[in-house]
Amino acid sequence: MYIGNNIPILHKMIKRQLSQLLVEMAMKMPIISIMGPRQSGKTTLARSIFPNHHYINFELPENRLRAELDPLQLLKSYPQGLILDEVQRVPELFSFIQVVADEWRENGKFILTGSQNFLLNKQVSQSLAGRVFVSKLMPFSMKEVYLSGEATNNFDRFIFKGGYPAIFDRDIDPSLFFPSYQQTYLERDVLDMISLRNLSNFRRLIGLLAGRVGQLLNLSSLGTELGVDHKTVQSWIAALEASYVIFLLRPYHKNFSKRIIKSPKIYFWDTGLACNLLGIQNEKQVDTHWAKGSLFENLVIGEKAKSYLNQGKEPPLYFWRDSNGVEVDLIVESVEGLEVIEIKSGQTFHRSFLKNIELFGKNASAIQVNAQVIYSGNESWESGGVSIISWQKLIG
Repeated sequence: MYIGNNIPILHKMIKRQLSQLLVEMAMKMPIISIMGPRQSGKTTLARSIFPNHHYINFELPENRLRAELDPLQLLKSYPQGLILDEVQRVPELFSFIQVVADEWRENGKFILTGSQNFLLNKQVSQSLAGRVFVSKLMPFSMKEVYLSGEATNNFDRFIFKGGYPAIFDRDIDPSLFFPSYQQTYLERDVLDMISLRNLSNFRRLIGLLAGRVGQLLNLSSLGTELGVDHKTVQSWIAALEASYVIFLLRPYHKNFSKRIIKSPKIYFWDTGLACNLLGIQNEKQVDTHWAKGSLFENLVIGEKAKSYLNQGKEPPLYFWRDSNGVEVDLIVESVEGLEVIEIKSGQTFHRSFLKNIELFGKNASAIQVNAQVIYSGNESWESGGVSIISWQKLIG
């Protein structure tokens, strides 16, 4: 397709790993929800999987008015099924969706998308309980990009670009995409959730969080830097979580008698956004930037989280840190035991990479542990019961 003076517009549909699961669950549940950050591809995915459903976008004031004036008439006018986009904009509609879903008793009739976690609303979650399959669609994972044929042999490139579909579909420079994204989507969504008296302070907060990726969340310290109280910072953090900009990795504390740090750590769902907030202008700057280690850690943990979400599962991910500062970057909990993972941005393996894993093992002697080191080199092997894994295995 061309516009203007024969300038090409690229439309390359990268297949989403979540697609088949949504098709299967639409045959088993009356309501399917797809939540995730703005511009992560929710609408495109829903309309491609359910092409016969009627589409209603609640960003449009006239559609919100229709829902307010006669919600039952709106819902019952489309027996073929409905895709209700940005449905969090009309929270009063959820109870009527419940009524119609119960009346029709047909699966896959309602597809709900939202760029805010509407299930945080107790009334909404009660209305949908037992009727909805909950899914979350984040920006592209490295595996999705790899399977599309895009080159992913340079992790600095993926850290810098991130995974927002527009950057790939339309070949947009990330340094041009993210400033507009922040102003047109991110800030507006947060304004919908909380009352912001000082937008510049909120912008500063997001920048400060980008500089603290992989660090413990310290509300008091952030509040001091911004000149606001810690409760204000807490509400802003909650809004960023609910709109899928950041996520908090919680500490693992089961079966430990030793005092464990209880504060969560901060990560971004998209490393490209974090890079932009840090002022990184191209992929070459990632390699020499002081935050490279933290951004690589964010990339690995984010990929692990996306792999679970793309299976319709909540990520059972944690970190471990004791009161002496001994820390393991990532703990993956399962019925078989724990995956204990250290993440290192160095391309050459060093024996010192194993130090904290070994200290963790001494404290967790009664737990079945599968120890791993994920690093930025290209080779993978076993060493003394520890799997040394190349970052490239994340896309394999």
